[in-house]
Amino acid sequence: MGDRFADAPSPCIDICKYKRQGRCVGCSMTKMEKDSFPRSGSGEAKKRFFETLLARLEAEHKNPAFWIMSYRRKCELEGVPCPLDLSEAVDGEA
Repeated sequence: MGDRFADAPSPCIDICKYKRQGRCVGCSMTKMEKDSFPRSGSGEAKKRFFETLLARLEAEHKNPAFWIMSYRRKCELEGVPCPLDLSEAVDGEA
């Protein structure tokens, strides 16, 4: 179930400009979150991290489409499947 997220790259999309409440304008993560993501554990823990990040973007009234598009491109460049494309199948398995 969470295995698809186990190898997911960091949600960082390499903009790394910190503003509002110490959050990056590109991915909405703090520096601490960026540093801790690779060690965030299982695929299930990473999946929850992504869900939290998407909810944060929406709560800040930001359209997450830019981040999603940028993250998909990052996954493509790294040669890994984008877990966001598989998340519907993961949710359906629960």
